[in-house]
Amino acid sequence: MRPRVAITGATGFIGPHIVRRLCADWQVRILARRAVDPARIGADVEVVRGDLHDPDSLQRLVEGADAVVHVAGLIKARTRREFFRANAESVARLAERAAAATVPPRFLLMSSLAAREPDLSDYAASKRAGEAALIAVGGALPWTILRPPAVYGPGDSATLFFFRCIRHGIGPVLGSERARFSLLHVADLARAVGILLADDRTAGLIADIDDGHGGYGWREMTETAAEAFGSHARIVRIPRAIAYGVGLLNRALGWLPGYTPMLTPGKVRELYHSDWVCDPRAILARTIWRPEVPLRQGFASTIAWYRQQGWL
Repeated sequence: MRPRVAITGATGFIGPHIVRRLCADWQVRILARRAVDPARIGADVEVVRGDLHDPDSLQRLVEGADAVVHVAGLIKARTRREFFRANAESVARLAERAAAATVPPRFLLMSSLAAREPDLSDYAASKRAGEAALIAVGGALPWTILRPPAVYGPGDSATLFFFRCIRHGIGPVLGSERARFSLLHVADLARAVGILLADDRTAGLIADIDDGHGGYGWREMTETAAEAFGSHARIVRIPRAIAYGVGLLNRALGWLPGYTPMLTPGKVRELYHSDWVCDPRAILARTIWRPEVPLRQGFASTIAWYRQQGWL
């Protein structure tokens, strides 16, 4: 019989890719607040209705599980409290349930490279706190923490604005042109999850993960995206003061019902940070995982998906 894996965040951007990747080798159980479209995540999936703040739901999710993959979290929120409730307290709650099992399951936490710089933003601080919460529960619970950089691919709405700008011939630069950052296609991330769950040597590993390029600059990313569109884009540098002003306005408007802005002062500090390059040596040394999707291929397939869905 196939082992069972419990997954949170299965209805977001990254989660469905992980579910589809694991379905071949695992019995998959997911946590969802509402009805799930089988066509999006796979038909052969057990659904536990509930949320991360309901102890009974979490108990049903992890019961009998051989592994837990915690993907759920917030990338935008109105307050620091909301970030910590979603990205730190939920980790502690789920890890405690898993650790209390007769045979504790493998626990893989999807963190973020932002956790490396917790002083930059409430989001970054909450992701670091989530890692600390898992480690504190620790004990007999074999855990692994992944720190991906910006993840892109089919289904991603966070980078859609960038591609829309490129389509109109504009390459926005948020920060110094000397800044460098890593990227990762979601398919490579999902494949890494499968490999990590199958390898006992990764217990206690906190690993950066990227596409192996060694980081990109804004110009290289813009030119690669423009090439995928078959066009050219003019580099337009957005001064930090302007971006920060928009962030302050968004924070003020964030109290409007139904409006949760992405660009806040904290996000501006993240975007203008000069070094978001991963160091993937740990995962490369301890697993067989290697990135397979280069940026040109990844951008081209992502743009094709956006067009197919009518997003571009």
